[in-house]
Amino acid sequence: MPLYYRSIIEEHMAVRKHVGIFDVSHMGDVTVSGKDASAFLDHMFPTKVSNLKNGECVYTAFLNDSGLMIDDTIVYRMGEDSYFFVPNAGTTEKIYRWVSDHSAGYSVKIENVSNRISSIALQGPESEEVLNELGFSYPGYFKFQYVSGKYMNAITGKDQIIISGTGYTGEKGVEFIIPNEHAVELWKKLLEAINKRNGLPAGLGARDTLRMEKGMLLSGHDFNEDRDPYEASVSFIVNNDEDFVGKKNLEIRRRSDHEIFRGFVLSDGIPRNGNPIKAGGKRVGTVTSGTISPVLNKGIALGYIDKAYSKENTEVMIEIRSVDHKAVVTKPRIVK
Repeated sequence: MPLYYRSIIEEHMAVRKHVGIFDVSHMGDVTVSGKDASAFLDHMFPTKVSNLKNGECVYTAFLNDSGLMIDDTIVYRMGEDSYFFVPNAGTTEKIYRWVSDHSAGYSVKIENVSNRISSIALQGPESEEVLNELGFSYPGYFKFQYVSGKYMNAITGKDQIIISGTGYTGEKGVEFIIPNEHAVELWKKLLEAINKRNGLPAGLGARDTLRMEKGMLLSGHDFNEDRDPYEASVSFIVNNDEDFVGKKNLEIRRRSDHEIFRGFVLSDGIPRNGNPIKAGGKRVGTVTSGTISPVLNKGIALGYIDKAYSKENTEVMIEIRSVDHKAVVTKPRIVK
């Protein structure tokens, strides 16, 4: 996956206005099956994964023993005793080892099938039209479906592909989960279909600017085992009343006073990771992600700020190369 095919801005706006495709095959794929799969994953996540129905998926995160986020992920329930989840590319081996190391006492089989599987994301307001043209249908938001065909799926081992109503752009869309040997053929079919609609293939650059506009966390960048779900503004993932990894310390941290993840819109300048956020002449936070928003045509940032300054429309300063630039605080989802 390149930084861009044509240009970051063109690819970004194609996804916002029409449709785009992304090769996201670098993401990991780990399966968990066996009679204790539900109980095991309920132990591994702050989210009650066993509440999922077959064909549903959920966004959640792995916590360490201190209650801090190791990685975020999407968990899919494939059957009564069968799940898979998608770690980020840079953490797949780490997460596979983490899950395996915690499996003692549970009757489960854990397999890293990442090298066998490709994934192509189809994103944008016209994505459903493309699906229909190719004979598929939209599965619903955070739902997935098996589609019979010639594409043997590496996860299920059946004559099916998986189409999931998920993505990383904030637009309507799906992700195809498919064996490597059929990925090129599917990519070409999708490319032909989006070309009719002013769509474009999109690279890593547009993937990053799209997710920043919508306040989506980037593992290893917006958190790196240094933030909990409350700080990272994803407290909704904590809905598991049972014991789970990191629960005790997460409860202690929840009652403590920490910074919180927010968005920022600048009057000028382009912020970058590490830029100080200031208020009243003192440092009150730090930028973790920054770019120029193609939709707003302004610099935007994501980062952590003292809760006292986290209210929407609060005016702050962001220091870029020793120069302070005016900014206002927003919710993480900067572009509505």
